[in-house]
Amino acid sequence: MDRQLIYTIENEADGLPIDKYLKTQGYSSANITAVKKMPNNVVVNDEWVHMNRRLSSGEILTVNIHEEESSEKIPPVEIPLDIVYEDEDIIVINKPAGLPIHPSLNHYEDSLANGLAYYYASQGKPFIFRCANRLDKNTSGLTVIAKHLVSANILSTMVKNREFHREYYAIVRECLEPVSGTIDAPIGRVDDSIITRQVDFENGERAVTHYKVIKEENGHSLVSIHLETGRTHQIRVHFKYIGHPLIGDHLYNPDMEYMQRQALHSHKIEFRHPITKKAMEFVAPLPNDMSEIFNSSVP
Repeated sequence: MDRQLIYTIENEADGLPIDKYLKTQGYSSANITAVKKMPNNVVVNDEWVHMNRRLSSGEILTVNIHEEESSEKIPPVEIPLDIVYEDEDIIVINKPAGLPIHPSLNHYEDSLANGLAYYYASQGKPFIFRCANRLDKNTSGLTVIAKHLVSANILSTMVKNREFHREYYAIVRECLEPVSGTIDAPIGRVDDSIITRQVDFENGERAVTHYKVIKEENGHSLVSIHLETGRTHQIRVHFKYIGHPLIGDHLYNPDMEYMQRQALHSHKIEFRHPITKKAMEFVAPLPNDMSEIFNSSVP
């Protein structure tokens, strides 16, 4: 991917070397090292300069990102993509249930990453898969993929600093009491399993889930969920722990009467754009297999 990033130097950055300035813009040391190896990498007022060159207020700094390689182990495969938004730095996808995020042993050519590799290969563009918020195979909804190394690092930092806000919708049996609250219970592995998790007060890592019931109908509750932490299977494990596991969850609650996959959907994401800093918000409606459980409309 090629991307040209342009910065107007403000007073507070006067006198800073370029590499130090770029760190204030969210570049990592690895980003700066990679950019140093790229052609015509940093330009000030139309003149190529070294990274240690000091900046002056009012100057125009241009960073030319040039990535030629693609992810080696992700073969391009034509897969329909529900693209919610795309610009030069990010792409937002509404992922259907059943589609893995990245290739694995049994899904080497049928993942979201394969579909994106094809999407960009058909445009003659290299593509390295860098996903900001990974979803389980059978979880539907919004996910964000960075299109170059700088936006990827900034998004990753946002996620770590809890500046990337996610709202999930889940469906559980019966009515929850109380109808809103917080589940604060540590999560750890089940024995030596690399997949299954459980609430583990002795060896688990802290996990905090905030929830609110937004609809009750047909013996089910639709729950809005915000995560304070991001442990593996956190929502699925926490709701099993409080006695209301997600329906359709083959791993934690094989209740397949209404759903053939866990009733979990990445409904809304909010974050500041990694480059422009503009506030971004995206919403994906509840998919049919979840909305059909309720007779009336779902928010």
